[in-house]
Amino acid sequence: MASATFSVPKPSLQGFTEFSGLRSSSASLPFGNKKLSSDEFVSAVTFQTSAVSSLGGYRKGVTEAKLKVAINGFGRIGRNFLRCWHGRKDSPFDVIAINDTGGVKQASHLLKYDSTLGIFDADVKPSGDAALSVDGKIIKIVSNRNPSLLPWKRLSLQLQAKDIPTYVVGVNADAYNPDKPIISNASCTTNCLAPFVKVLDQKFGMQRFLFSPFRPMILVTDHVLLTFSGIIKGTMTTTHSYTGDQRLLDASHRDLRRARAAALNIVPTSTGAAKAVALVLPNLKGKHNGIALRVPTPNVSVVDLVVQVTKKTFAEEVNAAFRNSAEKELKGILKVCDEPLVSVDFKCSDVSSTIDSSLTMVMGDDMVKVIAWYDNEWGYSQRVVDLADIVANNWK
Repeated sequence: MASATFSVPKPSLQGFTEFSGLRSSSASLPFGNKKLSSDEFVSAVTFQTSAVSSLGGYRKGVTEAKLKVAINGFGRIGRNFLRCWHGRKDSPFDVIAINDTGGVKQASHLLKYDSTLGIFDADVKPSGDAALSVDGKIIKIVSNRNPSLLPWKRLSLQLQAKDIPTYVVGVNADAYNPDKPIISNASCTTNCLAPFVKVLDQKFGMQRFLFSPFRPMILVTDHVLLTFSGIIKGTMTTTHSYTGDQRLLDASHRDLRRARAAALNIVPTSTGAAKAVALVLPNLKGKHNGIALRVPTPNVSVVDLVVQVTKKTFAEEVNAAFRNSAEKELKGILKVCDEPLVSVDFKCSDVSSTIDSSLTMVMGDDMVKVIAWYDNEWGYSQRVVDLADIVANNWK
């Protein structure tokens, strides 16, 4: 999984830039032969960076002085992110550096030629020994596994370290706190799950009046309106394409199941995506759990959610709620598909999740089953760019 570090001064959000281009859980980061925890990584990088902004007040829209962005790790998400960013018009931020241990030649080649996305429709080539060029845009390449030695300060990149809030675009990004400069975009599965879980929780709750027993019930001032959460409890299974963390052939791995050949097996493993939903929807804390099944496909995954809801409902009503949200507050984030499609049909989908309406079920009028597809690379990378846009548009 890739991570992005931004600093934001403004609580209200600006719109996303238009997309016009081609169409994954926290992990410790390597420090030589040692694994660094996220806290150690943040501390090490902070030592090399400056957190002082010379500008005051808030700015709206695209600023003249663009936000400088570095990509730490140029794997699947890093390269998808760069392609997504390159395909947007008038981006408010500027990618100036990439840290990748493979070096310039590999970074350039793997950005240009991709087995999943195809050939990048851009002029990509090395620019000397320490940079690559993308349609004439020069991006510096550094190769260092030690975060304390990364040259972010020399490149005028800024970073602060403390608590790291999690944001999912379309779910809680409107509550963006500019006082927390390091932010997380959650995982690809959380980005798929959280938007439609939010719809279920909001649309299938109930409201009840609590009346005072000491006064006549006709007195409006003597009762309280209670709102009950829509979701009581639930479980989630993501059938997830294999990732680079698995083994091509049986080999050593800390997870004995992920040690087995990825292209030959269905591999059950853990996922924090269901519990992570509570980071963006706090009222659902303790109500979700789930697992992942890694399968022999290179891209596109699907979430199977089963929840008990407070309000009695039926499948058509559930789908109608999704359609309504997909056309309004979750436009560009959530879609509803009525066709009998398969995973490859969702490759390079820009949205976070696509509801498969024909597979929505309701059992006993309160147990809801929802199936949602997502491109765990491209769709997730679009949300990382969206979040970076929000940061840049609100940079002080």
